[in-house]
Amino acid sequence: MKNTRKGDPFVAAAARRVEEVARPVMGDSWRHGFPKDPVQRRSYAQRMDAAATEATGVAAPQVATQEHILPVSGYPEARLRVYWPTAEPLDSSSPVRLPVLVYFFGGSFTMGGIDWSGLDTMCRVRAAEARVIVVAGEYSLAPEVTYPAQPEQCWSVFEWAIAHAPEIGGDAGRIALGGASAGGNLAAAVTLMNRDRGGHPLRLQLLEVPALDLTGRHLDARAISPLMPGAVVRRMLRPIVRDYLGADSVSRAAPQPYASPLRARDHSGLPPALILTAERDVLRGDGEAYARVLAASGVPVTCVRYLGQDHGSAGHRRLNPAADDAHRQVVATLRSLHDDAVDYAEPPATAP
Repeated sequence: MKNTRKGDPFVAAAARRVEEVARPVMGDSWRHGFPKDPVQRRSYAQRMDAAATEATGVAAPQVATQEHILPVSGYPEARLRVYWPTAEPLDSSSPVRLPVLVYFFGGSFTMGGIDWSGLDTMCRVRAAEARVIVVAGEYSLAPEVTYPAQPEQCWSVFEWAIAHAPEIGGDAGRIALGGASAGGNLAAAVTLMNRDRGGHPLRLQLLEVPALDLTGRHLDARAISPLMPGAVVRRMLRPIVRDYLGADSVSRAAPQPYASPLRARDHSGLPPALILTAERDVLRGDGEAYARVLAASGVPVTCVRYLGQDHGSAGHRRLNPAADDAHRQVVATLRSLHDDAVDYAEPPATAP
């Protein structure tokens, strides 16, 4: 659906540049457009991701990496990749323990992975520039595997990072959870799970254009047009939700807090949050509503809306000034993990 709101001209210029790089790579598939079937579109989307990464010209630093496969009780195995900010892996003998960011990729729950070039480059850059250890978690894709497998797999990745932090040169007291889009949903879900299941220390939740309410009630149709009915954008969400939650359980599972973190009854006791949204993204309603709920629950939160940007704009660094600014905002926030946590005054309780 075409967005009728006036956007940032750099967003349009970046899209043209990506198209120039992608057309020779995509071949005949370019003429057929984005496949509707979630399984078929993975290959298409991965090639587009590689073209976008090439178009931006962002170099992937040569940092040390290591992969692990984790058992997940009752669900498929989970995979993760550790990125150090150094050329060689760190271990328990390292004189300095670094903060750890556990991060989950986006892709409508149906595509994406830690091998995709865009995510791999981003993890390398953030590890190097923020001087943190990044643990990128990979979860099973829908519709072949459905909820609640994904949040449980992500929980296992998070628990691995906590348990093994000293072994990888990390500080278990300086852990952040993050994700973009569907990955933002899973990061927020794991943050709730951590509070509900005993509570490891958590310093930060980093949510980038997150999808946080799979009922669709917080989608903001005004991001497309002031005249756009909300029912239209909710219909756009339904196939994604059906693929992820399973056709037989959508109405039952969608309001559950680990599927829709915004719908949780209690958001108190969660770590500080940085939430980034985009003006021309219907999911801005999710992220901004979550910021309001967190603030009303006494959670320190910063929410930034990038004007003129769309859902994928942040991936076009070096083509789009706003994307570069968002990157610097994230890196600066991750660098703050090296500092002592700020003890904010307890705000008065208010109703979300």
